[in-house]
This record gives sequence, C-alpha cells and structure tokens, in this order.
Amino acid sequence: MGAQKQLGISSVLGLPVHLSDDYLGWLISQLQQNQGVHIVTLNAEMAIQAEQNEALATVIRKAELVIPDGAGVVLYLRSRGKPIQRCPGIELAEALLRQSATLDRPSSVFFYGGAPGVCQTAATQFQQKIPGLTIAGTQHGYLSSDEQAQLLQTLQHLQPQIILVGLGVPRQELWIMAHRYLCPDAIWIGVGGSFDIWAGIKTRAPGWLRNNHLEWVYRLYQEPWRWRRMLALPKFAWRALVHSGG
Repeated sequence: MGAQKQLGISSVLGLPVHLSDDYLGWLISQLQQNQGVHIVTLNAEMAIQAEQNEALATVIRKAELVIPDGAGVVLYLRSRGKPIQRCPGIELAEALLRQSATLDRPSSVFFYGGAPGVCQTAATQFQQKIPGLTIAGTQHGYLSSDEQAQLLQTLQHLQPQIILVGLGVPRQELWIMAHRYLCPDAIWIGVGGSFDIWAGIKTRAPGWLRNNHLEWVYRLYQEPWRWRRMLALPKFAWRALVHSGG
C-alpha cells in the first residue's frame, strides 16, 4: 500500500514542507509497515521560532512528515505556485485515530501532555467516539524528574504505535526528537493544545474563521496572553515577501 504513495516537498523560509493530497493515506501506509514517523505541524509562528532556534529547525528538517498546518504557510506556498490545502494537525491526528481503529491490527495510542486530568479526559472522549480505539495509556505534562523517567520506561515497555505529545512548541518537537528511539516504529505527533479541545475545555474557531485563514484571531480571543507570540505573524509575512528561498 505504501509503495505507491509518495510525498512531494517544498520549503517555507528554508524549512521543508511535504506536499500531498492524502497525508492520512500515507500515514496509514507507514503505520502498517511499522515505519516510524515524526509529524511536525508547521505554522508561521513555528517557522519564525525556528529562525532563532537552530535545534527546532534541525528537528523540522529531520521529520519524516511536515504538514502545512497554518494559514500563513499555505498562503506562502500558494504564492509560489503550490496550490496546497491547509492540513490542521488536530484534524489529521483525529483522522489517524479513527482510521487506525479500523485496521486489521488496530493500533494502540498514548496521550502525553497537558494539565493533570486533561489528556485522560480527551482519551475517554475518543474511546466513546471511536469504537475499537485502543488507549495504551495517558500521562499529563507536569512531571518530576522521577516521573519523567518512569514515563520513558512505560513507553518503552508498551510500544504504542501512535503517540500524541501536547507540550507546546518547541518543547514537544524537541522532546519527541530526543525520545523517539524508545518506540522507533511509532507515529509521533506534537499536538500543542489539542488535548484541551478534545477534552472540551476549549473550543476551536468557527468554520467560517478557519476557512478564511483567521483561526489565529479566535485563538487570540481565547488566550489574550498569546499576543506577544502572535507578533510572529506579521514578521512571517514580511519574511515571506523578501525570502528568496521556497
């Protein structure tokens, strides 16, 4: 199944972005072949962070799948003749869980990150929505050094096939790169604040905002403390105009 599915590639501010009209199909193919994958959900904010954080840039360049998660990334690529559609990481992760539960050998899933109780609630919600979904375990993201060591042992013992990590950017990307050797055949994806949404603590922007590339406005409304981070958006737009790469 996987042999015929190929990923194209482009770049945004010197960072790779993989191009496909079927990211999910490619991932399922990798899952069935026990091919480990690190998924990075690239948006404008992450791209600007990577310019100042070489460790983050290295992780992005080494990832097997970098998807165009943010509107700025999509508009950047379209302006350079790549008519790509946005692929929100939260939607790809949900679709991966749904599809994986229908396979002949359903995949086990591990949730790591968020405040205490949040990813457990998210996992419970998913189990109710997706018959056959196998939750290998959950762990919140506020761990002591001893608890962190125990988590690593747990992952190595359980060998889940899909691992969702919600620690925020860039921490989750760096954490995945440092620890994916523990489960080399797994699909790892940094999901940011998705656990809060899946647990019902927060909501996504209405569809009309998402469809018009304005989801960031809703996030700023929900989390006004993010305004400093949102300054990356005009910076990204300016860099996109003058950048000779891509």
